[in-house]
Amino acid sequence: MHTTLSRGLSAATLALCLAGAASAAQPAAAPSLLPAVLTVHVKDFKYNPTPATIHVGDRVTFINDDDEAHTVTADDKSFDSEGLDTGNTWQHVFTKPGTYAYFCELHPYMKATIVVLPATPKEDNWK
Repeated sequence: MHTTLSRGLSAATLALCLAGAASAAQPAAAPSLLPAVLTVHVKDFKYNPTPATIHVGDRVTFINDDDEAHTVTADDKSFDSEGLDTGNTWQHVFTKPGTYAYFCELHPYMKATIVVLPATPKEDNWK
């Protein structure tokens, strides 16, 4: 009986190890992006569109479609994506109205602007 039990444990242990190895070999799921009002593409060492206009509370998705790493860094340092490799995305919600100039820390000649307008009033559903 001792032999049967240890064989059973060995088989179970082996099955768990194989299952763990199989799941470790699978790539981790990419974090899901939240809905965005605006998508800015970084391509050919440019941000597109620029200038862009959104409202307070809007979420912007930045996608690096370039072959080089880039950042999305506010001139006033109020936001910073840090390094975005090819294909990486970064999102930011703008919480205050104003004009936000930003650039790439790796390529300082890359510049763009987002104009953030006051929030739009919610529609009155009680009409």
